[in-house]
Amino acid sequence: MSEHRIETAGLSVARELFEFIADEALPETGVDADSWWRGFAHLLHTFTPRIRALLARRDVLQAALDKWSIARKKGSPNDHFIKTQRHFLTDIGYLVPEGPDFTIGTRYVDREVSSIAGPQLVVPLSNIRYALNAVNARWGSLYDALYGTDAIDESGGLARSGHYNPQRGAKVIERGRALLDLCAPLTQGSHSYATAYAVRSGRLEVAIGDGVAALLRDPLAFAGYRGAAEAPSEVLFRHNNLHVEVVIDRTSPIGSSDAAGIADILMEAALTTILDLEDSVAAVDAREKVALYRNMLGLVRGHLIARFAKAGRFVERTLAPDRVYTAPSGDDLTLSGRSLMFFRNVGHLMTTDAVRLLDGTEAPEGIVDGAITALIGHHERRGLGRYRNSRTGSIYIVKPKMHGPEEAAFANDLFDAFEDLCGHPRHTLKIGLMDEERRTSLNLKECIRAVKNRIVFINTGFLDRTGDEIHSAMRLGPVVRKSSMKFERWFSAYEENNVAQGLATGFRGRAQIGKGMWAMPDKMADMLASKDAQLQAGASATWVPSPTAATLHALHFHQIDVLERQAELGTRRKDRRDDLLSVPLADPHNWSDADIREEIENNCQSILGYVVRWIDQGIGCSKVPDIHNVGLMEDRATLRISSQMLTNWLLHGVCTAKQVVDSMTRMAAIVDAQNKDDPAYMPMSPALKSNIAFQTALDLVFKGTDQPNGYTEPLLHANRRKALLLAAANNA
Repeated sequence: MSEHRIETAGLSVARELFEFIADEALPETGVDADSWWRGFAHLLHTFTPRIRALLARRDVLQAALDKWSIARKKGSPNDHFIKTQRHFLTDIGYLVPEGPDFTIGTRYVDREVSSIAGPQLVVPLSNIRYALNAVNARWGSLYDALYGTDAIDESGGLARSGHYNPQRGAKVIERGRALLDLCAPLTQGSHSYATAYAVRSGRLEVAIGDGVAALLRDPLAFAGYRGAAEAPSEVLFRHNNLHVEVVIDRTSPIGSSDAAGIADILMEAALTTILDLEDSVAAVDAREKVALYRNMLGLVRGHLIARFAKAGRFVERTLAPDRVYTAPSGDDLTLSGRSLMFFRNVGHLMTTDAVRLLDGTEAPEGIVDGAITALIGHHERRGLGRYRNSRTGSIYIVKPKMHGPEEAAFANDLFDAFEDLCGHPRHTLKIGLMDEERRTSLNLKECIRAVKNRIVFINTGFLDRTGDEIHSAMRLGPVVRKSSMKFERWFSAYEENNVAQGLATGFRGRAQIGKGMWAMPDKMADMLASKDAQLQAGASATWVPSPTAATLHALHFHQIDVLERQAELGTRRKDRRDDLLSVPLADPHNWSDADIREEIENNCQSILGYVVRWIDQGIGCSKVPDIHNVGLMEDRATLRISSQMLTNWLLHGVCTAKQVVDSMTRMAAIVDAQNKDDPAYMPMSPALKSNIAFQTALDLVFKGTDQPNGYTEPLLHANRRKALLLAAANNA
């Protein structure tokens, strides 16, 4: 919403963006400013009509789906229904024929992506502190993660509250020693009995009492050490391509009481981090977009700093340095101290006022994101930063919310144009393909083919995928309750098909196969008990909500060798497209009034809890308490499913408009109470009719059928802009 603009190369550019490009992004890249702006303008004029045509195509297909759905008999779809639907979707070009088998040809991929499996973080790029914490989460303290969460039960005298609990500490140490026995088993005895570690003649010797010195069963498990060989301060193990560091410090509070002096165990945890410009941020004007780009540049250059107060003292946080060890050979061994960074650009739908075209319309936001990400990538490729992100010279971009092969092919052409604009070699820009829309899932093989020489991951996104599932079948009938979605036929097919297609197209040892977020950051015991299933299914990168969660989830990657598991799964695959076409419809007669009321209230509370922070505070991702006060990590994907579900139920008479409004009103009071300790929070309840956040929540439900593919961004952006203008007027 910048009032100050610069005219250049036929574009009207917000002054904030123009000055950022001129003063921060372009210098030292070797790219000429005038040439870049002319090339950028040409790129926009070339690709904007194409992106508009693709969006129009989405609308045409949805209109055809709606018309077909209305003509169908409501009820649970059977095999005949699926066969009829498949023919229809093929006729309209929604479902495309699968071509011959192929193998992806992506080259120059970092090992964190190609051949090491591990946790992956997703974090809003708008929050500097969170971004730095996430990138630094490559290494995390296992002792802290176990002691400070519910990963260890608090019963039986193991409480974590108050001062240090030695009984709980002993349980932490026991779990740590069990990990060492798994990762680096000894020729005799156990690490539990270790009294000292020493390196002699390039071998690790472990004293286990009575003068016995055990060796490692697999000498290659010993990767290096720090300090003196006879009494190292750190010992490094390698297992399943991941590292575990044993910290030895007999002067520390923990190490002083440990027979071997072990003070901590550090896990190599978040191998990759997605820095998000999309679902988890609220950036609706040029000022907010430039803040994201500046943070991106700061991370790439290594000079980003977070300054904040913590525990009564002032803290500065920067990127962690690399970690240098002595290898068994005596040579230096350098490991990255940071996650490999991906930048998630926005999808094809939204536009930004940061750049306006000749006709005065806003430029496609995803094109602006991609061009600037490619430009900032020059700082990385020219070695201008303190650290290297990619050791292969690649620039990693996640592209979300694409619908089908034609949109993936468009993204590939667009990435070609970004490379030409910035002078990068072909396929420098790597693409992470989010499998989170129905048309992409049904045509995943052909989507991968469209980007086969630059693809580095496919990742399932259950919430967005469910939102599109509901919207696509909006007119067919009422859908099942949100908690039932993961038990539907389409869901298991979706998760299985993603892995199968990745393996069939050669992802093993070349690219990531990812799976979605664990949404409850306070429920680490539950995560440890269940999230290993994603690895068993063949995923090599799995999303977690925090650095602590990444450290704990890394335990699963030592328990399961993912590359070996992928080899067991093989490249054979079953055609699951019929199962994917099984629509999650329900018979509302099976629900009681209490069931319906509970579902309405759960969704209303979820919508309001997220929307009020988005509209009033510009917070795009946070831990939002649910109706039972369980904190859930929520972003626009969670909002999409909740709002589309209520829209669907309204459309089919499962609930009434009055029920929704009444529930929203009750939930507004609950959400206000849940946020009473936030000094920046503005309560909704005093004036619901004029409250922009509350009215946005209603619009998301009552206007849900009109939103493109059920996306929440158009309403959120429009109403966040209203809130900013109102705040500016009130402060004038």
